[in-house]
Order: sequence, then C-alpha cells, then structure tokens
Amino acid sequence: MNIPSKKIHGKQLTALSLAALGVVFGDIGTSPLYTMQECFYGEYGITASADNVLGVLSLIFWALLLIVSVKYLGFILRADNEGEGGVLALTALIKPKNVKPRTLQWALVGIGLFAACLLYGDGMITPAISVLSAVEGVKHITPLLEPYILPATIIILAGLFLLQKRGTAKVGRLFGPVMLLWFCVLAVLGIAQIVNCPRVLAAVFPWYGLSFLLVNKVHGFIVLGAVFLAVTGAEAIYADMGHFGKRPIRLVWFLVAFPALVLNYFGQGALLLANPEKGTNPFYALVPDWAMIPMVLLATCATIIASQAVITGSFSLSRQAIQLGYLPRMRITHTSSAHMGQIYVGPVNWALMLCTIGLVLGFQSSSKLAAAYGVAVSATMLITTTLFFVVASKRWGWNRLTAGVLTAIFFAVDLPFFGANMSKIFHGAWFALAIGGFFFLIMLTWEQGREILGNKMRSLTPKLDEFKEMLANNPPQRINGQAVFLTRGHDIVPAALMHNLKHNKILHSEVVFLNIRTEEIPRVPNFEKIEAEKLGAGLYRIIAHYGFMEEPKIDTIFALSRSKGLNLDMKEASFFLGREKLSIGEHPEMWRWRSQLFLFLARNAMDAAAFFDIPSDQVIEVGVQLEL
Repeated sequence: MNIPSKKIHGKQLTALSLAALGVVFGDIGTSPLYTMQECFYGEYGITASADNVLGVLSLIFWALLLIVSVKYLGFILRADNEGEGGVLALTALIKPKNVKPRTLQWALVGIGLFAACLLYGDGMITPAISVLSAVEGVKHITPLLEPYILPATIIILAGLFLLQKRGTAKVGRLFGPVMLLWFCVLAVLGIAQIVNCPRVLAAVFPWYGLSFLLVNKVHGFIVLGAVFLAVTGAEAIYADMGHFGKRPIRLVWFLVAFPALVLNYFGQGALLLANPEKGTNPFYALVPDWAMIPMVLLATCATIIASQAVITGSFSLSRQAIQLGYLPRMRITHTSSAHMGQIYVGPVNWALMLCTIGLVLGFQSSSKLAAAYGVAVSATMLITTTLFFVVASKRWGWNRLTAGVLTAIFFAVDLPFFGANMSKIFHGAWFALAIGGFFFLIMLTWEQGREILGNKMRSLTPKLDEFKEMLANNPPQRINGQAVFLTRGHDIVPAALMHNLKHNKILHSEVVFLNIRTEEIPRVPNFEKIEAEKLGAGLYRIIAHYGFMEEPKIDTIFALSRSKGLNLDMKEASFFLGREKLSIGEHPEMWRWRSQLFLFLARNAMDAAAFFDIPSDQVIEVGVQLEL
C-alpha cells in the first residue's frame, strides 16, 4: 500500500523509516565490502598512492551525492506512477498521447522494458557478490577457513531461496534494526581511521577526482567501473518508493545511510593512506582482531538482507509484467497477510537460485564477480534518465530546455560509468546483458504471440452487435442460469461461446461477457473498477479495470458488479473458458523458433481458472484450435 508522504509523522514515520533502511538500502549499504577493494586490488586495480586514494574517494563521494542524493532522491522520485516507482512503472507513464510519433513511443516502451529485464541479471549477481564478499571475511580470522568460503556461501544462498516460499514477514521485522546496527558500525569503523588520518577529508573536493581521471587516463577511466559499485542499489531506492513513500526514504538516506557510507569509505581511504600494504581487503582491515568474528556474522546478515530485497524486487517485477501482458500467468503466492508487497513467484525463485549459485561456482571470488556487476545497473540508470526526460517534458509540461539541461547533467554522470562498465564486457559483464536480453526476448515473444492469437480470435468470431442481430434473427433455446465468458476485448464474442452454441444449440438465460483490463496505473480505486452494462436479450457486459500492481479475483469482481446493479451469484454461475490448442502453421507470423518458444510458454502458463480463483467445479472448458 502506498502511503502518502505528507500524512505520515511521529511513530509511523519512524517505523516506516526503519523498515525502509532494512529493505531499500540493503544493496547500496553493503557496497563498502568490495568497492574499495576492487578499485585498488581488483583485476583492474590501480596503485594505492596518496593521489589515487584521494582521487577514488572523491569520485565515490560525488557519485553518491550526484547519482543518489540529487538525481534519484531529488528528481527521479518525483516521477511516480500513482505513488509507485521503478523503471516498469515509469515506462507505463509513457502513453501514445504523450509521445508522438507512435513509433517513438513504442521504442521508448521497448527500452523501458529492456531496462526492467536487466534487473533480473542484477537480482542474480547481487546475492552472489554480496554474500560471497561477506563470507570471504573468514579468511581474515584464520587462513584455515578459506576452503570453506564457497561451500558456506552456497549453503547460505540455497537456504535463502528455499525459505522464500515461507515468507519473510517474521524475519523481516529484524531487517531494519540489523541494518541500523550495520550502518552504525560502518560509521564507527570509518571515524576510528579518519581521526588518525584527517587529511583524507580533502577528498570531498571534486578536483581530486578530476585530477585522478586526467592523470591516469585510460586506466583511471576503467577504474570508474569499480567506483560505480558504490552506487549499485540506487535503482532499488526508486523501485521501493511505493512501499514506503518518498519522505521516509529521503529522511533515512540523509540522516543514516549517506553519512555512514561516506564515513566508512573515507575510513578505508585513511587506512590506505597510512598503511597501503594492509589493504588487500580494506573493509575488513578496519576491523580490530577481537571483533572480526562478530563482524563477519553481521556482514553476512546484512548481505542476506540486501539479497532478500533484490529477490523480492524480482518477484514484484514479474507480477507487474504478468499483469501488463509481458509474461505468461504464474502462480503468485502472498506470504504475508499484513504486507501486500511480500509475494512469492516459484519459477522466478528457482531460476534466480540456480543462476546465483552458478555464478558463485563459476566466478569463485567476489573480485571476479565484480567484473560482471555494474553494467546492468548503469544501463538501467541511462534508460531511467531518458524516460525521465520524456515524462518531464511531455507529461508534466516542463520547458524542454529545462528538462534537457537537467537530463544532460544526468547523462554526463551516467555515460562515463556505463562506458567504464562496458569495458568489462569480456570479463563477465556480458552475463547481465545476456540475462536481460533473454528475458526481453521472452517478454516480446509472449506479447507478440498474444496479439497474433487475439487477431485470429477476432477473425473467427462475430462482433457483439453482429451476435445480437444473429440471436434476434435465429434465437436459440435458452436455459435458466448464468454463464460467464472471459473475453479478450469489450466488443468481441469469445470463441468458447460460439463453439458451445454451435455444438450444444443452447444459450443460458443470462450471459455475461467479462473483460479484464490492466491499466497503466498501479491500482484502480474500487468505485472505478467496474463498468457494467445491460445489453438486452439477457446479455450483460462487465469491464473490470485493474492496476498492474493488483491481482484480479472473480469473487471481488462479482461483489463490485452487484453494486452496479447486476445480480450475479458467484455460487450459481458457470464459467466457460476457452482451452486453446495451438500449433504452428506453414507460414507463421513470427519466426518459427519464436513460435516454438511461445508454444512452450503457453503450455506452461497457469490456467485462467486458477489464476483468477474460479472454483474448478464451476468451470467448463471449450477447446479451440488455432495456428500461429
């Protein structure tokens, strides 16, 4: 449920802020585990000289300030879709009436959809690199534990994914307090080192970062890919806006997360300035020997929380894609009665688990995984900036010059990071792009296949006006009862009805055409959900409007329809559903391999009766043969 920021205060604001700290900032909050290490000791690490340390710290500080504080919290959070955020919600704001020509509109929708698909790759890499980097801390306790790093990481990740079906409602209450402790520890560890080497604070001046890039040239540019690790997780801030509201997110960033992260990064920099030889893992080098074991445990808990947030985000993204017609129906299980955002999508969970564990086994270390990390997030940030410009100039009516200048500033920050990450394309960065491309192909194939089927259905069945005329000219035998037919459009007679009429020669006394539409907003108020119309001759039409964050249920639709004057009885109605038997013709409209992919997806999609919670003993399926 989206909570308007203006209405929250006191205890409610505190509770929401603490919850936001646990969910929203888990990913970006665990970045200190590996960011500085990759800058100086990764595959493309640079010498830890004083100038380089100050330069990298300056770049990290200004990246956090400009990308997170200014771009996302200052401007992108304003681009909410009825309170919901995320690149898919942003994409839904782009309508044909807002963007002309129509080809441009579809191109923008396409890149927005691709950005959403890239987040699946992020959902696989984040748990792998976060948990692995935390567990790697055990080798600082004793080298004897190093052989157990990979097995322990895999066990933790497997346990995390296996517990998803049970939900995280109870454990989730600890997320906020644990992350608050984590950020406090980050700040304390950083301050302890800054006090010993206060000259590190000079890195807040931007000319250190610019000088670093000018002096180190190509190598310095490549190191930007490692610097970018400090801001991975910024997209999660935007995506989770609908759960917590803008005010708690902004409050907790500026009061807790941002200061703690800056202090810890500067503390790692101070350590490197004083003892560069001790910094093979600058984060754990901050920790006193007596605190190493509890620190590894706390870091592991923090990375599990960060991973949980990304996994939940993948589930939420999948639900939105299903509702918008980009993915086949899948069973969505609500794991909490109190929090509607806590859901479980089985196929997505198992795919994430297999790929995440595969990444750990394939890359073996967090340093090698870092090469695969960043390209998906940096590409998503670029696309978000592009879509923001369209929404600001077309939907909000901003002056094009104002919107253009602001967008150009964002691009000036985003493009170098994207370029630096693309330089790692042959060292693992290809993985996230491949995963994004795979899901993009699936979504486009499913959407296009459904459109082809819809067109074929329309060519096989009469329109509603034609059907009414046909009934008047040749009335069939009518039997008492209510028959409900799901339709693809508001003026289309479903094939299931025509087949039933053709073979059984009868028609129920009351026939309801039910068309369920997904709108381009997250939620539709109940009083606007239902359009009900009496068409005469015992025919009724119901158009149910749902948002892309909602799940249509038949009993709810019936209850709302009664308030519109239709006396429908859920227990007495018979539901006629078309069972489509699909095959590939000699000249399919999609390439044959894509048609095969669509058939596979269609065969494994959840049936409509289960998806809409229609009682199975009231369902009558009518077979329909169609060629792609």
